[in-house]
Amino acid sequence: MLIIVKNLSKVMLSALLFGSTLASCHQSSGIDPNREPKTRGEGVYSDKSLSTFHPPIDVTLVREIGDGLEDILKALPDETLEDNRWSQLYEQVLGIQIKYKWAVRSEQYHKKLDIMLASGDIPDIVKVNAQQLRQLSHAGLIQDLTQVYDEYASSLTQQVHRQEGSGTLESGMIDGKLMGIPETDASIEKAMFLWLRTDWLNLLGLQPPKTMDDVLEISKAFTKRDPDGNGRQDTYGIAATEYLWDPVMGLTGFMAGYEAYPNIWLEDGNGKLVYGGVQPEVKQALKTLQDMYRNHEIDSEFIFKNGSKAKLLIADGKIGMAYGEQWGSFLLQSSRSGDPDAEWQAYPIVTDSGKAPKVPLKFTTSYFYAVRKDFAHPESILKMFNLHLEKNWGKTAEYGTYYNNSTPVWGLSPVTPFPADKNLEAYRQIAEARRLDTTSQLQGESGFIQDRIGRYLDRKEDGESGWGWEKIYGTSGAMSILDHYEKNNQLLFDAFAGASTETMIEKQTILDNLQHDCFVNIILGEPVEQFDRFVEEWYRLGGADITAEVNQWHEDKKSRP
Repeated sequence: MLIIVKNLSKVMLSALLFGSTLASCHQSSGIDPNREPKTRGEGVYSDKSLSTFHPPIDVTLVREIGDGLEDILKALPDETLEDNRWSQLYEQVLGIQIKYKWAVRSEQYHKKLDIMLASGDIPDIVKVNAQQLRQLSHAGLIQDLTQVYDEYASSLTQQVHRQEGSGTLESGMIDGKLMGIPETDASIEKAMFLWLRTDWLNLLGLQPPKTMDDVLEISKAFTKRDPDGNGRQDTYGIAATEYLWDPVMGLTGFMAGYEAYPNIWLEDGNGKLVYGGVQPEVKQALKTLQDMYRNHEIDSEFIFKNGSKAKLLIADGKIGMAYGEQWGSFLLQSSRSGDPDAEWQAYPIVTDSGKAPKVPLKFTTSYFYAVRKDFAHPESILKMFNLHLEKNWGKTAEYGTYYNNSTPVWGLSPVTPFPADKNLEAYRQIAEARRLDTTSQLQGESGFIQDRIGRYLDRKEDGESGWGWEKIYGTSGAMSILDHYEKNNQLLFDAFAGASTETMIEKQTILDNLQHDCFVNIILGEPVEQFDRFVEEWYRLGGADITAEVNQWHEDKKSRP
């Protein structure tokens, strides 16, 4: 019986999120210190961007408490949300005393934040999304940070904001004014890989895929040829979840195999930008997925399973292929609990033509730090950004103290910017050290990673924890593929990297749900011609206006120096 999905809510990153914890040491040029790196307190840095407030100032914020932060605090019994190594560092170096107006669990946070923003009673610094930033700006509740940024952003902060082009900083601009400091995100970290159970490949006499036809043959074999050897047809060729674009077990990488890029803006070859989700290439990808679903190569109940539930099929040894980001190895490792011989490896995504694929990278910067209109020290947010980057990736970085000492202590900070290319840089450091046979000299994050890889390869008692790291940073791991993607010019960045347009803020959720419902229903069996009606509806319900606004941004960008 065909199940038609209507108004399916978007399930954001429903798989376990490991991306941040895989961050690596990034050897950037930081701010020149006056003293040794471990010296703390007033006057440690001569640069204005890290100067101390005299007298010290209070800075109020609000805080979301998720499972990750709770786990950090449980692992550090001598530290609290209000009094910890980061709050102490901000006070000792910058003269900034962090004060939380309130801090609540994630389940209550967004509702409480909306009520607070509506009342206009906001803290000195508040983290908001693009829509909230625009609302606060239009209400005159926050201040223009353009001059403050020019005056106080350190060279490292500016470098981080430029790593993926001008779009990161521009995303915080409204009417040409910087109204919020973007919380950096990394598009490059969203690169897709094809994760395959290599023990099943070997058992069935299959080779890694070079084209999408090969992918489809592997999917059929994993479904029909009993790779788990239990005599029943109870395995699936490919993983999928209720949110089609999950970072692991999603279908973004599969669609890219047909040159379909449903979630990014593309250049059309005539100087215009078009939305990938309404392009004809998507239709072929959906038809292929429909055939795979009909052939039981996709779990018939995928539309009811978020990432955590879908992961159970992997843990039970019922899935042999999944598209996903580099940290997918840690999720896939669950299959080894029931079957210690289960082996996975990342491979490059492939295309139906066999030519080198373009790997889509959605622009992901979506949160900003805004400053209350009458707050006297707007530069405080820049100084906190500067210090967080400096102590983790600058010349005075102290990885084991401020980033990760087996606990991701960077999460204690109320601001957590990071270099977009940090993981790729960590891989390159490790690869170079391997080439020179000097891995024992690696420090910081790259040293941390190599230690775990080494313990796994040396079969140490606790070495299994290094399996996932080796699948990412090993000689043929996911990062080696990303390195090739980047050097081979295969990364396809989102062509729109600006602030959300007026119509996006008003209509984007409606359009996203429209797209998601249409795509799911076609996979489940609706005629593929429904895609054409979706395209018409997309333009009618706001897509045409958004396309015009995006192209106006594109034209304005061309005229800027």
